[in-house]
Amino acid sequence: MRVLGINLLLSAIWAALQGDIDLANLSTGFVFGYVILWFARPALGETGYFGKTRAVIGFVLFFIKELVVSNLRVAWEVLTPTSRRRPGVVAVPLDVDRDLEITLLANVVTLTPGTLSLDVSADRRTLYVHGMFIDDPEQFRHEIKDGFERRIKELLR
Repeated sequence: MRVLGINLLLSAIWAALQGDIDLANLSTGFVFGYVILWFARPALGETGYFGKTRAVIGFVLFFIKELVVSNLRVAWEVLTPTSRRRPGVVAVPLDVDRDLEITLLANVVTLTPGTLSLDVSADRRTLYVHGMFIDDPEQFRHEIKDGFERRIKELLR
C-alpha cells in the first residue's frame, strides 16, 4: 500500500509539473511513476505491488468484456420481437469471506446488465443474484464463481 501511495504522489507531481492536472496527465504520471518504482524495486524492499498489476489489468479487462457482452445481449433482447428471457434468482455459494470482497463481487454483478445482486445470507456464505437469462442455474453460478469471484480473490488476496 505504501508503494501505491508513492506512485500516486509521483503521478500528482507529474501532473503539477505539466501545469494541468487532468486525467490524461495523472494517468501518464502514474505510468511513469510505476516504471520508476519498478526500477527502484531493490530499494523499496519486499512488496506485492508489482505482482498485483497483472491481476488488476486482468480484472479490468474481464469486467469490460463482460460489460460489453451483457449490454449487447440485453440490447438484442429489447430490440428483437421474440423473447429469450428466462429470469430467475440463483443462490451463489461464496468462497470470498471478507466484507470488501463480498461488496466488490455484489457490485460488479449488479453493474453487469441483466444481473442484480439481491442479498447476502446472514452467514455471508451465499449471494442471491437475479439474472435475466437463466437457462441453466449451475452454469450461471459457474460463470459468476469462475469469472468475477475468482478474479476478485486474485486481486484482493
